Amino acid sequence: MATATYHNILKQIREDFPRPTSDPRHDAYLVFSILRALDQVDAMKSEAPFLAKDHHQDHEAAQEMQLPDDIADVEKVTQLLVSQLHGMPVWGHPYSQMNVVAPPSIPSIIGSLLPAIYNPNLVSDDSSCGVGMAEVNVTAMVSSLIGYDPAEATGVFTFGGTGTLLYGLKLGIEKAFPGAMTNGVGQNGIILTSSQSHHCRLNVAGWLGLGEKNVIEVPTDFQNGMQIDQLETVARQAIENGKKIVALVATMGTTDALGIDDLEAIWLLRNQLVDEYKLDYSPHIHADAVIGWAWSVFNDYDFEKNELGFRPRTLRALATACRRVSKLHRADSVGIDFHKTGFAPYVSSLFLVRARQEMQRLARRRDETPYLFQTGERHPGLYTLETSRSGGSVLAAYANLHLFGKTGMRTVLGHIVEMAELLREHLEKCESTIVLNSGNVGPATLFRVYPDGVDTGTILERERSDPAARDELRRHNSYNRQIFETLREQAMQGRAVHISMTSSYRKTDYGEPIVGLKSFVLSPFIDSQHVELVVQNVLEAKKVVAGRNQSRRPGVAVGGL
Repeated sequence: MATATYHNILKQIREDFPRPTSDPRHDAYLVFSILRALDQVDAMKSEAPFLAKDHHQDHEAAQEMQLPDDIADVEKVTQLLVSQLHGMPVWGHPYSQMNVVAPPSIPSIIGSLLPAIYNPNLVSDDSSCGVGMAEVNVTAMVSSLIGYDPAEATGVFTFGGTGTLLYGLKLGIEKAFPGAMTNGVGQNGIILTSSQSHHCRLNVAGWLGLGEKNVIEVPTDFQNGMQIDQLETVARQAIENGKKIVALVATMGTTDALGIDDLEAIWLLRNQLVDEYKLDYSPHIHADAVIGWAWSVFNDYDFEKNELGFRPRTLRALATACRRVSKLHRADSVGIDFHKTGFAPYVSSLFLVRARQEMQRLARRRDETPYLFQTGERHPGLYTLETSRSGGSVLAAYANLHLFGKTGMRTVLGHIVEMAELLREHLEKCESTIVLNSGNVGPATLFRVYPDGVDTGTILERERSDPAARDELRRHNSYNRQIFETLREQAMQGRAVHISMTSSYRKTDYGEPIVGLKSFVLSPFIDSQHVELVVQNVLEAKKVVAGRNQSRRPGVAVGGL
């Protein structure tokens, strides 16, 4: 049998690409292929908050895979792709309350799909056209939303919340150490951030050459906000010891409990320090608002009229969050994740800077890239860390901003906060549970579960402050881990809500971590019955754990027989 020439093979391969010119028959084939994939995914859905029940992952086998010799057809590859979704959480499922991962809207999915077909590159407007302009549009809309002047601000989409922090700290380096892009970073630069800020602060400091040891963590209060008096003490000591404050990082919504720093106070302190110490630079203020930015939609909401009809407890929570988030305009730069509280697919993160000329600190010369920027007017690739940037993140965000508007965002955020508040109410009434973040104003609820007979009115304060309670704390930490594992086993079978766990909600006064269970409400499909189910599931898990522990005691047969 004759071997096929490359011409024949190429003819087959061309069928696997979208046609570059209009071809209704082949366009239908593209659409049909996508629909077939969606049909196969739909067949994996069940009452459980996961796709398919068989999701064992064999890492050793995965490492043995080799590149095949022969060409496969689209249908076979589609089946392979769908199979990789086995075990994926369905984030929109009302039983899914795991972490800060939101279900994407239909328009945002389309916004991600279209650039995947036509492959715009945001390095320049000559390779991104209208998609590049959409980046300008999103920047303008969000700038106006948080209180920046859209005519002065600019923004770029980057590789996640970590990327937004990296951009912010890099600008801070260039302010504190002019010419650092060319000459390198000085050895006496520090970053001041809260002890509850995102762990990527250490990673970014290391990658930027500042070093993890130069990240100074400021203690927080019990609502997870940075203690401003402690920040002032640390900042003054640093300046007086010859250190340069590269950046003050304000966390505008912690991952675990939506702790929001007092950005207004941080801004006032920064200005005071610059004037008092006659600093020749202004420490950069970066607001890590990847979660909290969305509450900006309430900046001009009339909480007195409350036209959307939120319950009083929900209204108070929304107003409290809004009061602090409304100060985002005080920051020199802001990090925003649309794939969190913006309901877009991963990854959709915007780095926003109040004064666009500051990005010139990061600019490279045109003669360094003679093969780019020959046409067009907007060339972000001259100052972005990345050269190639996908347009999917931009169009996903662009889609949702138009889809929801302020009213839609207020409705969805108000609903998820209302459901979280309702859960906290139920947990507060339960004898064996304690809400760790009872004063929280966001969609995350952290709580601890205790065995029967424990005085939940006094136990938490004792565990938190008394070193003599160390052993007791550790036993209850272990107990909560057992509850979590039991709930997870039941969730895998579709019999319980899938919540998550944090191994350290915060540290005790004597340095021990406090383990907490966590419900993070982000699905618009979650209703009151689903948060009530969380409490029911916890009480059922207590019985299972009690039975297991009883069976393990010496002299007791398995099953109690």
